[in-house]
This record gives sequence, C-alpha cells and structure tokens, in this order.
Amino acid sequence: MGWSRHPDAERYLAGLSFAESSFFPVPPDVMLAPMSMAQTDKAFRYALITTLFSVIGGMFGYAIGFWFIDLIQPLIGSGGAWEEHFLTTQEWFGRWGFWAIFIAGFSPVPYKVFTITAGIMGMLFLPFVVASTIGRGTRFFLVAWLMKQGGKKMEQKLKRYIDFLGWFVVIIGVIAYIIYKI
Repeated sequence: MGWSRHPDAERYLAGLSFAESSFFPVPPDVMLAPMSMAQTDKAFRYALITTLFSVIGGMFGYAIGFWFIDLIQPLIGSGGAWEEHFLTTQEWFGRWGFWAIFIAGFSPVPYKVFTITAGIMGMLFLPFVVASTIGRGTRFFLVAWLMKQGGKKMEQKLKRYIDFLGWFVVIIGVIAYIIYKI
C-alpha cells in the first residue's frame, strides 16, 4: 500500500506491466490491486495503464520469439527450463490459436510464454494484439473494479481465490470451445 502512494507509482506499474508480459515473473496485479484500493477514484486509470503496457510488453515478447528465436532456443529446447511450458503452449496454439492468447491473457498461466511462442509460431500480429488486449484488459479491469468495490475485504478474498478464478476461466473457455466445435 505504501508503494501505491509513491509519486512514481504509475511509472512503476507501467514498467512492471511491460516486463511481466515478455520476461519478468511477477504479475502486475501485485501493484494494481493495492493502488486501486488506495485511490479508488483512479482504479480504472491504473487498469488502463496496466493493460496498455502489458499489451506493449506482449508485443515485445512476440518480437523476441519472432526475431530472436536463436537466443532463446537453449531455454526451450532439449530439456531447457521452459521446454515443458513451450510444448504445452505450442499444443494450445495448435488447437485454439486466438483463444489461447485470450485465455493466457486472463488466466494465471505465464502470459510471457504465450507472447514469445506467438512470435516463434508466426501468429498473425493483429489477432495477437486483439486477443491480448481483450484478455489482459478483462483481467486488469476486473481486478481494479473488485478492489474499488470491495476494499480491504476484497483484497483478502482475492489473495485466497485468484488462482481458482483464473483456472475456472480457463476451464470455462475450454468447455465453450468444445461446445462451439460440436
């Protein structure tokens, strides 16, 4: 909460949002939630900043995958640290394409793995940006709205149930896709 009142808090939020979408492991929710609770009148502004910089960071992740695959190949090939995530992500892209990015943008799945994989696989850029914007925006505006509405009580509930909510959305997305295909 202290950082949320810092004069440069919006810049830190933007930087964290950008970095998390392409290479950094800490999600921007850790700043967005307390900032939205501390200054509820700016909650949606914070969600917008988070969404915009997350999508821009996702574009950077896409560029890493598209142009610098040789540099990241050791991480994703032959037992590399990200190999399992990468293989799962490739499978999701093969099955769901656009929807894989949308679901990854909203869920607790590591979004950066999807942005880089989208570049590696040469996903069309405009659908990538649209899916990222919708998925990330939905997530961050929901967090801001919940914090604005619920205050301290909501913070405790969100900490307890955020992973459940994220996976619930993934399951609903998969079910919706299966029903759509049937």
